[in-house]
Amino acid sequence: MKSPNYSPRVCDAQLAAQLATSGAVLIEGPKWCGKTSTGLHASHSALFMQDPDRRNAYLRLADTLPSRLLAGEKPRLLDEWQEAPVLWDAVRFDVDRTGQWGQYVLTGSAVPRDDELPRHTGTGRISRLRMRPMTLYESGESTGDVSLAKLFNTAHDSAGHEDEVWGESLMSIPQLAEAICRGGWPEAVVRGVRSPQVARNYVEAVTQGDIARVDGVARSPHRARAILLSYARNISTMASLATILADVRANDTPFSEPTLFSYLNALRRIFLIEDIPAWKPSLRSRSALRTGEKRQFVDPSIATAAMHVDAEALLDDFEFFGFLFESLVTRDLRVYAQALDGEVFHYRDSSGLEADLVLRLHDGRWAAVEVKLGSREIDEGAKHLLALRAKVDTGRVGTPAFLMVVTGGEYAYRRKDGVVVAPLATLRPI
Repeated sequence: MKSPNYSPRVCDAQLAAQLATSGAVLIEGPKWCGKTSTGLHASHSALFMQDPDRRNAYLRLADTLPSRLLAGEKPRLLDEWQEAPVLWDAVRFDVDRTGQWGQYVLTGSAVPRDDELPRHTGTGRISRLRMRPMTLYESGESTGDVSLAKLFNTAHDSAGHEDEVWGESLMSIPQLAEAICRGGWPEAVVRGVRSPQVARNYVEAVTQGDIARVDGVARSPHRARAILLSYARNISTMASLATILADVRANDTPFSEPTLFSYLNALRRIFLIEDIPAWKPSLRSRSALRTGEKRQFVDPSIATAAMHVDAEALLDDFEFFGFLFESLVTRDLRVYAQALDGEVFHYRDSSGLEADLVLRLHDGRWAAVEVKLGSREIDEGAKHLLALRAKVDTGRVGTPAFLMVVTGGEYAYRRKDGVVVAPLATLRPI
């Protein structure tokens, strides 16, 4: 069901590869990130569980004869399958029965309640694909001059010389501020919307309904907004949950710890909160590793929407702008790392040494990244990265494929010490 207006996504190749090796693929991610469009692009027929004219009929059929909902040309899209969780078991059974690959694409913007979980996990039949809002490369704002895959694959030539790196960003600092506030929501990107209103609409939808509908538990929109506001204030930091709780209690005294956990779990189940886990390599020194998570949303625009700030406000507060720029970099590098079969972590130890992000591929290769909005901080970022390389036990975790300072600047290049400097708007995954 290909559309000429479809905007290609980084995960298209991943979806095609997974359909070629499994019976069905589940695309998970937040609402409005483009799951349905991507699923449709890879499918030949579709079932929309949230179609208001047919939803009740679909639900009745799911209770009586769910296999009828699977009828259609394959691959068949089952959009928002969690509206009728029995569809999961029906898909798993049909995949087992036919033994064919590439039959179904399921999309879901929420994890089902515990009492609605499918009886079978789908292991070996249904693979999973995480989808996030659009990156700068997907929106056409990154030139794509610097390939992360190339840096991982050909960091040195046969003579041991490091590859040349070159690129030029076409995004100014004010444009980066606008991109942060707009977010990577396809509705805003494709339509050329420059205001933060789409992101604000998203936050309003989450607090007014989605956070309760995910598990049927009544929750206060006021409290949900308070948690999002606290997370926004602590974006890209290792703020403890105790700090978040104290922040919320400042405006809502009776707020309890179990209540906070309930809200946070709901926000994770709708893929809005996506904290960064700590990287735990072997070290040559005795420094203790900090294992706390770094606070992040799936898109930085959620933070600006929760705080009701716009691009002009960010330009007046460069310290906060820096934290949000790191959030923007995190969003993009998560998408790129996933395309390379990898994940994103952060590093910090008891001596204060840190790397904002660590890209680790599943074959063991890794790279460390520092995020610096301004060019004056590049030397400091490179110093941290070189110190980290000297500190880790490379005999166990290997030598880093590359060290990189991601900036909001203009040019990409490799420094004399080997550290790559690259504006975010020059990066691409492959």
